[in-house]
This record gives sequence, C-alpha cells and structure tokens, in this order.
Amino acid sequence: MKEGMRMRRVKNFINGEWVDARSGQFFQSINPANKTEVVGVVPKSGGEDIDRAVKAARKAYETWRLTPAPRRGEILFSAAEILLKNKESLGKLETREMGKILPEAMGDVQEAIDMGYYMAGEGRRLSGETVPSELPNKDMKSIRVPLGVFGLITPWNFPIAIPAWKIFPALICGNTIIFKPSSDTSVCAAAFVEVLAEAGLPKGVLNLVHGTGGEVGEYLVSHPAVDAISFTGSFDTGKHLEAICGALHRMIVTEMGGKNAIIVMDDAKLDLAVEGAIWGGFGTTGQRCTAASRIVVHKKIYKKFIERFKAAGSRLRIGDGLRKETDMGPVINESQFNKILQYIEIGKKEGAKLILGGKAYQKGSCSKGYFIEPTIFSEVTPEMRIAQEEIFGPVVSVIRANHLEEAIQIVNRSLYGLSSAIYTQNVNSTAIAERDLETGIVYINASTIGAEIHLPFGGVKHSGYGRKEAGGRGGALDTYSRWKVIYRDFSGRLQKAQIDK
Repeated sequence: MKEGMRMRRVKNFINGEWVDARSGQFFQSINPANKTEVVGVVPKSGGEDIDRAVKAARKAYETWRLTPAPRRGEILFSAAEILLKNKESLGKLETREMGKILPEAMGDVQEAIDMGYYMAGEGRRLSGETVPSELPNKDMKSIRVPLGVFGLITPWNFPIAIPAWKIFPALICGNTIIFKPSSDTSVCAAAFVEVLAEAGLPKGVLNLVHGTGGEVGEYLVSHPAVDAISFTGSFDTGKHLEAICGALHRMIVTEMGGKNAIIVMDDAKLDLAVEGAIWGGFGTTGQRCTAASRIVVHKKIYKKFIERFKAAGSRLRIGDGLRKETDMGPVINESQFNKILQYIEIGKKEGAKLILGGKAYQKGSCSKGYFIEPTIFSEVTPEMRIAQEEIFGPVVSVIRANHLEEAIQIVNRSLYGLSSAIYTQNVNSTAIAERDLETGIVYINASTIGAEIHLPFGGVKHSGYGRKEAGGRGGALDTYSRWKVIYRDFSGRLQKAQIDK
C-alpha cells in the first residue's frame, strides 16, 4: 500500500503529547466509498481523558493568555504555511475518510488556510475602542480578553475547515482548547492538530480527545473547569447541549442544520440557476448545512426548469472521490445511508413525484460504499416532510410558486434559517428578497453555498444559537473573546461622573 493510502493509528493529543485513551479501547474510521478500507484506528476515550485534557488546558491558559497576540498570530501564520504545503495530501486524506470529491476536499483545506492567515493578521489588531470621557483627566477604553478554556465540538462534513473556523480564532483571542472532533473523521482531526503542533503551539494550549458524542462530548460540555463551548452539528444534539449550558450559566455557540432554499424567478438566467441548484443540492453529496434541498420555482418556468434540472442531475457521475471523473461521492456512513433512503420512501408516500434517482447506487466498485443516486422530487408541496425536515443527503425537492411574495413565504415557512438564494435579473426583486428572507445568509444569483471566511457565518431559528462563526467583528472574534471596559482617572480627586456635571 502506498504511503498516502496507509492505515493510520492515531492518538489523543494532551499536554503536548500523543497518548492513548485510558480505556485502552479503539474504534475504526472507515472509508465511506469502500467499507473494507480502514482509514484509521482511533482511541475510544472517556471522562478521564477529558479530565486530563481540561487540566492541561487550564494550566496552559495562564501563560497563553499573557502571550502577546502578535506572537500568537505568528504561530497561526506558520500553521497556515504548513497547511498550504500539505494541501494535496490533506485533501486526499479527507476524501478517503469523509468521501467528498478531491477538488472539494482541497477546497476544504484551502478554507482552513485562509482562516489561518486571516486570524494571524488579527493578532496585530484585536481592536477595541478608545472614547473620550465627559470628565477631565480621565480616559476610557474597551478591550478584548479571552474567555478561558473552550470546548470545541466539530462535525464530519468539513473535517479540516470547521475545526479551523473554531481553533484559529479561539487561539488568537488567547483561549486554550479541548477539541472533540466527529468520530467519523478522527484521522483528519489528528492531522490538523499535527500541523499546529509543528507550528510551535505550546503544550497544553490545544488538546485533542477522540470519542463518541455521548461518552466524550457531553462530558466535555458539562465539565466544571470549562468556560465556554462551540458546537457544530445536528439540531437535536445542539438543543440538548444548549440546555446543559443554560443550567450551568455557561456560554455556548451552536451552528446547526438547515433546510435551505433557492428561489428561481421567471426572469432568471435559467442555465445559471440550474447550475446553482445542482451545486447546491448535490455538492458534497448534499451533506452541507447550507445545501439547497429546496428549489422554489416560479410557475411560468416550472416545467422548463424541471426538464433542465433533471437532465443536469442525470449527468452527474458517482464514484470514489479520488477519481478525477467523479462528480459526487458517497454519504458518510451506514446510518446516514439508511436515513436518506427512508426519506426517499417518505417522499413517495407523501405524493411527491420522483423524477430522478431514488435508489442506492451499487454499480461496480460502488457496491462497497454508501452511494445514493442524485434524487429529485417534483410536485412537492411546502408542508411535506421532505420539504420541511433536514435530510442531509442528495435529495432535492422542487416546489412551485405563483409569485415572489409566495416564494419568500415558502422559504420562510421552515424551522430553519441558515442560507437562502434568489436567481432573478430584477434589482427590485433582489432588494425585497434580501430584506424579507429569514436566513442568516442570502445569496443573489448564486447558490446557497460558498460563504467566505471574513464575514460572520450562521443562521437563525433552529439553525443556530448565540454568536457566529468566522469573520471578525460580529463573528468569531466576538465568539471567542469578551469585552472588558477600562476607566482610568488620573485627576487625583474623586469624580462622580454624571453627578459632577
């Protein structure tokens, strides 16, 4: 077996050392494109491992928070340089462990590189405010300070980018970290932590503990020596963790699911809209929180759009993401595979019209993996379960709308509110859409995916709670730091502010 295809035995990273779990137990990480290939053997951790990691992070915090932010930024810059140097090998590892096609996997790594450079630059900013006092011989300012020990819990669908979204801003703000990645992409998580260790991060600042959400994640969230939590994953899990943190009066940020929609108006550039719907619905095999699982189409072009959308979907080539000709890879695991197929059956029973796909794809080498055909339903009504519930797979519902206002109402008639898009050539329609769509992100003449790292990322309603990821002010810097206000009086006498006026 070639070096790049070898099975890796990964460990936890605690206090600057790679160590096994105290349990001595392991689990396997499997290639979803080939169930017979073991990508890695991973330690099955428990509460004792979290205790050790939290202790290391708490001790390291006292030194790390006092490390000048520009110096912290230099380490992040070095990490970004190492990521850039290893972009292709990390992308291939991600494709093997998570399943997305190689160009997308390398794009995932590039997003981490971008975040590394961006947050490294923040080390020389982290700006607050200095404002004039209403009293003489007195100055006032606000500064950012770290929160302390952060627990970070990440999903499997962006196993390099999402950890980077959390880890880089948490570090630049002066926090220390316990990182609990998805058990489906533990090998990618270890590879990312190796980069930061190589970049010179002091021991104890970043700690990695593998394991299941139930055994490790929940224990981390409720640990008495953890100050704050950032979670990306499903709504049900996020809601549960929010309740734990609420009872503890502990800050938590959750970025959860979506039932995102693209509106296609009758004046849209149709081929562009179809291309956007294909990318939004079937990019990453529909396994993005921003995936476009609903397409709301104006009645005048509904039939024409359906014909072109179906034709484009039928041309997608399914297979191993390491093959250049592949357009769409597998879904992540057996549980998700079965869930998606069950939703397809639900759509049929609800009366939606299945016009493409609808089955497992098991031709040739794909018989060894979790592959599902690109699936399109037409004649979907907004109330159907397939139009309301997050499926997280290559299943798209096409819904008819009579006019713009109805299309917006259909989009908003959802428990989720992460991302939305509109295709139209009418500037007035775009103005109405960006004002009235109840989502954290709105795209105009682009698909629902493609957020950039220097603006905040996150949704409303069931799509997220608390502060946002990515970006600077209003985003990650506000998530991973808190404001402290300083008043300094050098008058030499007691001044009573408004009373003295």
